[in-house]
Amino acid sequence: MIWMPYICLGIGIIIGLNKLPDNFLNNIDVIITTMLLVLMLTIGISVGASESVMSSLSQIGFNCFVISLFAMIFSIGFTVIVEKTILPLEKISKNMAVEKTDTEEEIELPEEEQEEKSPLLWLMPISIILGVLIGYFIMPEDKIYILDYILTFSLFILFVGAGISVGTNRKIFSYVLKLGFRIIVLSLAILAGSIAGGVFAGLILKMPLNITMMSAGGMSYYSLTGAFMTRMYGIELGTYGFIVNVMREFFTVLFLPLLIKISKGSPIACSGAASMDTLFVPITKTVGSDLGLIVLITGSILTFIVPILLPFIFNVFP
Repeated sequence: MIWMPYICLGIGIIIGLNKLPDNFLNNIDVIITTMLLVLMLTIGISVGASESVMSSLSQIGFNCFVISLFAMIFSIGFTVIVEKTILPLEKISKNMAVEKTDTEEEIELPEEEQEEKSPLLWLMPISIILGVLIGYFIMPEDKIYILDYILTFSLFILFVGAGISVGTNRKIFSYVLKLGFRIIVLSLAILAGSIAGGVFAGLILKMPLNITMMSAGGMSYYSLTGAFMTRMYGIELGTYGFIVNVMREFFTVLFLPLLIKISKGSPIACSGAASMDTLFVPITKTVGSDLGLIVLITGSILTFIVPILLPFIFNVFP
């Protein structure tokens, strides 16, 4: 299992690097979406079937809130330092406005039509709630072992899907060379801030640092983080990976008006990996369309890092 995430990620990247027809990619997307819903349902059933988790949900929720909060705070702090030193986003915003036409010809930014809510935004929480009810009221104890197999299979599919996403967006990474190393530094600052926040929260809560680091290091990638931690540590600790990152995405949207007053990079820092998909439109509307490309690239880099980071933390801090 140690190397399987990397193998699946590599397979996905190889698939994505090939020029695949749109209908094939659409079919892949349907499969991944289906497995994502299955995964959410499975996690929900596991939560509902676990007496220890159900009896301590309030404490878990509080801990997740603290971890998410400090991951965001430290990410903002590290990002502001980068903005004040090597990546002044205010100046870059003005320069990007001039180069906007050429940029959009090379890389297709998500259209504003995507602002319409995706069915996943309500299907995923419904799947989790339904799963909890099934696990609590219906799931027989002698069948719970099946969930582990479903979880493992779904996780492998998600890693392959993450790789395909990276491979098909290779133009973004070619444009990173044009922006220079500074855009990578911004992503690394968000990553470092998230990990530092996880460590700080772990010390305050007196929790195992590997759990708080990994859940904070998910950077809004809640599906993959929750599934991976559940597979590695069991459902009680796996719940942290899911809830922490759902909270991070929720609080990012909630506090957008305040975040933009801190700096241009603060909303990007808080959104983490979600800035490349679900939060792209709200973040771009907040920081300005001129920084849309930076929002997208930062989210893409973080989305690529998370599947590598999670197994790394598990191996280094078992």
